[in-house]
Amino acid sequence: MAFIDYYKILGLTKSASESDIKKAYRKLARKYHPDLNPNDAIAEKKFKDINEANEVLSNPENRKKYDQYGEHWMHAKDIEKEQQRARYQQSYQGDRGSYSQTEFSDFFEHMFGGASSRAGGRQVKFRGQDFNAKLQLHLKEVYTTHKRTLTVNNNTIRITIPAGVENGQIIKIKGHGGKGINGGPNGDLFIEFSIINDTKFKRDKENLYRTVDLDLYTALLGGEFMVETFNGKVKLNIKPETQNGTKVKLKGKGFPKYKKEGQFGDLVITYQIKLPTHLSSREKDLIKQLQTLRS
Repeated sequence: MAFIDYYKILGLTKSASESDIKKAYRKLARKYHPDLNPNDAIAEKKFKDINEANEVLSNPENRKKYDQYGEHWMHAKDIEKEQQRARYQQSYQGDRGSYSQTEFSDFFEHMFGGASSRAGGRQVKFRGQDFNAKLQLHLKEVYTTHKRTLTVNNNTIRITIPAGVENGQIIKIKGHGGKGINGGPNGDLFIEFSIINDTKFKRDKENLYRTVDLDLYTALLGGEFMVETFNGKVKLNIKPETQNGTKVKLKGKGFPKYKKEGQFGDLVITYQIKLPTHLSSREKDLIKQLQTLRS
């Protein structure tokens, strides 16, 4: 695995502060963002490298591991366990001296594909690094189950996105992370969904909510009213003297339930009585007559 100098990618040194890292990342991310460099493979690669460097260096714990172990930072726990085991063996054999630099180098080679271990040539296997990605979709796109092709770390994969996936939800794609070391298993890919709701509906899990305008006359006298649901229009019967803020529940007209084929939530309609404007003289006279009758 080639060493990647994350500091160099961001144009920084190891002495950089958190503020320096944040400023450098923002500046370079704007410069190489795909929206500003369409169809530019080099800019796209640099943008990915910049994001990867920022993910590591902007996290104090990960940065500390990276500074100490370089490209093997994600295996810090395993390295420390192996160091502890080796020291314990030395102590058990009566050698209480500290690890020499040569021994430490041999240990590193043993862990990451170099020399064989002293225990019969066995090499320690390590699981690959997990990858994280964010996928932005519109609400209409997750109303039905569909397939989508993604490119993650220059690898193309085709995934099935179940209907009803929620904003902020994370799903795991097993084995599509980084490659394992010394024959170890691959890491996993974790995809976080960012759902853009640019519809007239408010979503709460599998239920949908919408406010619709109802004219005064239909509200008073009753009648039929066409209302738009997420997948078409339905006709509603309005009761006479319907009050402002009245709610009507349409069962099964909501959003698909996640991984429950054929099951849907409800759609709740709230009526908002819309008063007429720009009244004519005749209309005003009639309303005054009605006012007199009611009083």
